[in-house]
Amino acid sequence: MAISNVAIANGALQKLGAKRIESLTQDHPNARSMAAAFDGVRDALLRRYDWSFAIKRDSIAADGDGPTWGDWNRYGLPSDYIRLLRDDESGYAVDWKIEGGYILSRDAAPLEIRYIARITDPNLFDALFVEAFSTKLAAETCEEITQSTSKKAGVDKDFDDVIADARRSGAIEKAAQEFPEDSWLTARL
Repeated sequence: MAISNVAIANGALQKLGAKRIESLTQDHPNARSMAAAFDGVRDALLRRYDWSFAIKRDSIAADGDGPTWGDWNRYGLPSDYIRLLRDDESGYAVDWKIEGGYILSRDAAPLEIRYIARITDPNLFDALFVEAFSTKLAAETCEEITQSTSKKAGVDKDFDDVIADARRSGAIEKAAQEFPEDSWLTARL
């Protein structure tokens, strides 16, 4: 089933008990509120969690200029970059940092990265992301649309419940953690 940005916004409005809209560009206060918050809420929600549908891989060539000083290599960020996932295939943290729109690393080119991408096509969203997105959109626009702080508290609780469901179902991925070796355990092997 196809989903649209308007359907996500209407899901948020339904949670608020507010009048639905036909378009995000419609001349209606609810449409203006949804349009003003839509992209920011989507990107913040993508940045906050490791949504499996938004994880991408890239191999990046080093920037020819490099940083002004230091022995780091400089790599440009992908155009759809939201957040760098700071682990490699082994699960260990890597030595990268973000400065001024670039990745700085001591690793040689090409730099292979995993990152959260800005996904704008709602048909690519996970179903639980759609639910979390519409709930967060409702929370962000609640006071402007309903003038009710108590309704906002209820929507905030609903958001926490949706995120918990997403974690349980695997829509939000976390790499397996490797526990440090313990001398007591290894002595018995």
